Amino acid sequence: MEPNVSLEKKYNKWIVVLSIAIPLAVAVLFGIKIPNIEPLSFLPPIYASINGVTAIVLVLAVVAIKNGNRKLHERLMKLCIAFSIAFLVMYVAYHMTSNSTPYGGEGAVKYVYYFILITHILLSIGIIPLVLITYVRALSQRFDKHRKIAKITFPLWLYVAVTGVVVYLMISPYYVY
Repeated sequence: MEPNVSLEKKYNKWIVVLSIAIPLAVAVLFGIKIPNIEPLSFLPPIYASINGVTAIVLVLAVVAIKNGNRKLHERLMKLCIAFSIAFLVMYVAYHMTSNSTPYGGEGAVKYVYYFILITHILLSIGIIPLVLITYVRALSQRFDKHRKIAKITFPLWLYVAVTGVVVYLMISPYYVY
């Protein structure tokens, strides 16, 4: 198939809109508490597990494309996007029904936790446009440009997925159920 530059240009507007709207919506919804509803305290281990599975599927997708299996790569990447959306919905739902859990660790480990948390949050915002651009370049059959940005997107997305699990494991002893 021929590369479709016009398709990429068409989606570029949506990439900008979503890259701004998603973090803003999460920030706004994070501050809203739904009154008189049971906290969804069962969600953190589920969405942390989704992050872990996302990391594994990302690696499998890279292995698939390196082995020349483009169709499997495409399916696995769509699965990663679906997992990321599921994570986001559960994360927001949890925070709309529960108070944030303060980290209770002390000493050097506290600084490690906050470093991981802050880099996780910042990169989770930055990964949105990168994933969307990478996906649209593949959709547009612009595989040279897709490969180029995927080399940046993959390690950052993998970092976000893995650190999501690490943050959960570090804060989970402090959850109040």
